[in-house]
Parts: sequence; structure tokens; C-alpha cells
Amino acid sequence: MAVEVFLTPAARDGMNDLPMVILRRVNALLERLAKWPNLSGAKPLTGPLAGRYRIRTGDYRVQFYVAGGRVIVERIGHRDGFYER
Repeated sequence: MAVEVFLTPAARDGMNDLPMVILRRVNALLERLAKWPNLSGAKPLTGPLAGRYRIRTGDYRVQFYVAGGRVIVERIGHRDGFYER
């Protein structure tokens, strides 16, 4: 069963800044997210980001949450300062 994957404007902006090789890997992650919850590698976040998850590819992170059968991707970017707001 596949779920819908939505990207926020911030996530789309994050994708625009990615090197091409990383963009391909992130696109593959987004395809995997459509298989939620049958997804390996997703880790729940804690503290102020509780209720959200992250999945990584190398030094890059994709932060998302699940709402009503949809996966909402909030942020995509390099791990340096990724969790700071």
C-alpha cells in the first residue's frame, strides 16, 4: 500500500540546493517514503521534534511526519545545523 508524499515549500527549497548526485539519492528516499510504514532506516526524533522522523543518505537528512495517511516532508538538507531552528 502506497501513501502520498508531500513536500513543504521549505523541503522543495532544500532540494534546489542539493548537488545532483545527492538529489538523485534524495529522490530515491522519497520513493521509499511512499511505502510507509514498511520503510527501513527512519528514526523517530525526540525533544521539540517529537512526532517527526528523519531518514538519511550520507551527510544529508530528510525530516518528515505522518498525518492522515500522508507523509509530509518538512526539510531536506545537510546534517550540519540541520536540527537547529
